[in-house]
Amino acid sequence: MDPYSAEGELINIHNHFHQGQFQDVADYPTDSLSPENLLAARVLQLRARVNLGEAKKVLADVKGASEPALQAVGALAEQRAGRSDAAVATITKLAETAGDDATVQIVGGTVFQAAGQSEEALALLSQHDSNLDAVALIVQIHLQQNRNDLALKEVVAARRWAQDSLLVNLAESWVGLRLGGERYQQAFYVFEELAQAPASSSARTLVAQAVSELHLGRTEEAEAVLEQAIKADPESADAIANLLVLSVLTGKDTTEAAAQLQSVDAQHALLTDLEDKSSLFDKAASKYQAKVASSA
Repeated sequence: MDPYSAEGELINIHNHFHQGQFQDVADYPTDSLSPENLLAARVLQLRARVNLGEAKKVLADVKGASEPALQAVGALAEQRAGRSDAAVATITKLAETAGDDATVQIVGGTVFQAAGQSEEALALLSQHDSNLDAVALIVQIHLQQNRNDLALKEVVAARRWAQDSLLVNLAESWVGLRLGGERYQQAFYVFEELAQAPASSSARTLVAQAVSELHLGRTEEAEAVLEQAIKADPESADAIANLLVLSVLTGKDTTEAAAQLQSVDAQHALLTDLEDKSSLFDKAASKYQAKVASSA
């Protein structure tokens, strides 16, 4: 039996992870699990702890591990601890020696993508055998590449064999938010159900609902949900980043939100993107500075 299926014993811890309930994953009782599922459960718990900011502790926990899955998680923790080059080197080696391991594919793909190596990530993930975690990551990579067509193709193919699983619904909703139109509302229904149900609510699902609210033009509702998300997790960089975006859209002062995001995650994608664009603007403006000065 597939341990991640509706009847499988890993379904709850797996869903908790993808719903962003990382503390629930870290605290999940594993004593009653079958021996063959203990490693998979441990991997999820270690990945959850990395997301909770415990990268260095996770590195210590997996030091000297012989299992490729745990070595891959160690690489992820190493990358989060600021040593991306070493993490990529580890994953590159694992891809050659244990590329058929599902955890190596998923965690390795995550490490490659975070390092900006999308093609390497997709090459590793393409080896998956009907693995929804791999499908979800492939969809995210295609969306980051602005290849909505490929992301949609991946979701449609997975829907044929995965039917109504959580990850397929999430992936379809991510694509829907990019394609727009009626898909905005469809994505909203998925995210709202997850965000407002006590069993699945988290800062991550609340942020997803808020983003769909924004796409539907409901700024007041989006703000209320983002405040819920920040209350649930004051350290949620994505919640703060989206509140910053909302402040820009509604003409509100962004100083506090920007400072808060800088404090929580100085390397957040929104901040690095703004810094890159600011640098490009300054570089372009410098070309005309002399002409402006001389004409004055």
